[in-house]
Amino acid sequence: MMDKKFTVLDLIGLDLKEHNSLDLSCFCGRKGLAREIIVPEVNRPGLALSGFFDVFANDRIQIFGRGEVAYLKKLATENNTTSIKRIFSYNIPCCVFTSGLHPEPFFVEEAERADCPILITGLATTELVVRLLRILSIIFAPQKTVHGVLVEVFGMGVLLLGKSGIGKSEIALELIRAGHRLVADDAIKIQCVNGNTLTGTGANKIIGHHMEIRGIGVVNITHIFGVGAIRNRKQIQLVIELEEWDPKKNYDRLGTKDEFIDLLGVSIHKLTLPIKFGQTCRIVIETAVLNQRLKQMGYNSAKEFEHNILKWIESESSSSVYFGLNDIT
Repeated sequence: MMDKKFTVLDLIGLDLKEHNSLDLSCFCGRKGLAREIIVPEVNRPGLALSGFFDVFANDRIQIFGRGEVAYLKKLATENNTTSIKRIFSYNIPCCVFTSGLHPEPFFVEEAERADCPILITGLATTELVVRLLRILSIIFAPQKTVHGVLVEVFGMGVLLLGKSGIGKSEIALELIRAGHRLVADDAIKIQCVNGNTLTGTGANKIIGHHMEIRGIGVVNITHIFGVGAIRNRKQIQLVIELEEWDPKKNYDRLGTKDEFIDLLGVSIHKLTLPIKFGQTCRIVIETAVLNQRLKQMGYNSAKEFEHNILKWIESESSSSVYFGLNDIT
């Protein structure tokens, strides 16, 4: 889960652009901006407004669209504030009014009395809910930080792991020089989104696109290779474990057995790549990624090779039996 509390003020302060922007501003109830948001879900309080509270999801962000605002106007004309007072008796995180709509004065009064933040957005209700759920699912996703390098190779997110000094950053630099992209170096924050998708980003945004190259020092990849050489977040689809070449170890030479690694409860394909001094790893990693993409498309080179060998053995055996029978007769 999150490393720290996530408050309403944090929600307003998120630096989100374009299709992720929430366009939120605080209308009233500023004393409650420190209220914590504890679940990544939202609620439309139509039933609560009508007085039914048996299943009121008070721990969620409350969304007020055109229907709810119309009902508030009806309550205002009837001078009926009972349900509103009861809503604010709960410690709800905040209320959000969509489509540029504003709450009725009696609603604002009750919100101020309860120190509950009221937020306004110009987004339509459906669009706000979609964006909000998407963003909250990322914020509340299970996460962990690992030491490695995350790069995008041929569109696939590749996490390079290995002990310190094995050459992860140097190999990543080779890949970047060849036109691939860096996501983050050193500290990688991995999040499990929707229960089955792993995404990675830099644990520290300030140093995320910097790399430490032994003998050179810290370099800024954006400044050297341009903005086309980086991206901020990427789905992790392949893990490559780098290790020093051990002549006594039996390495998989056919690749018929798939290896996996468990990260936050999600199984990801893993390859173990032995490193020899002076070896160029870029081409090997590029080939591994392309081979993995073929597997995802349903083609497995190793299994096809094994199948062809078995067919050849069977055909040779059949030929031997056939010619042997002719010799006897």
